[in-house]
Amino acid sequence: MKKIMTLTAAVTFAASLMSGAASAAPMPAQPHPWDKRVKCQTDDPEGRHIVARYGNSDLGWYHFTGRHNIKKCSTLYAALHGRVDRDDHHGHLEYDGYVIETGPRPRQVKFTVVVQYTRNSTDGRYDAGRGQKIGVITAYCHNQPGDKCPAWAKM
Repeated sequence: MKKIMTLTAAVTFAASLMSGAASAAPMPAQPHPWDKRVKCQTDDPEGRHIVARYGNSDLGWYHFTGRHNIKKCSTLYAALHGRVDRDDHHGHLEYDGYVIETGPRPRQVKFTVVVQYTRNSTDGRYDAGRGQKIGVITAYCHNQPGDKCPAWAKM
């Protein structure tokens, strides 16, 4: 019985060392690299070729699909096929659009698609490459909690 207790204590001690070492030094969070690949593309009425790149959690498709619940290229096209609503004349363009649900309780929500129509982002962290544009950096719904589009909008 004494040998079993000694063996159990040794195994428990070794297990605690192994599990403690793994949780004591967590791996540092690595930022996701920016993915330059194009998810969708269209032209606006003024002839600008606008792309939506996969991007990362800060900007691009991965950003606004997760954070703002916009999951279809057709939603972006609805706004991008209209005129530019705001232009800072330094490559930052904003296009507005509306999603309307008809039926017994009609609803609508306004959304904005933000485009960086330059090679580099304004903060200089992202580069689309020679002859390319950053494209859609985000899209979001107005007057919604966290600028997240409602599920009924099926965006």
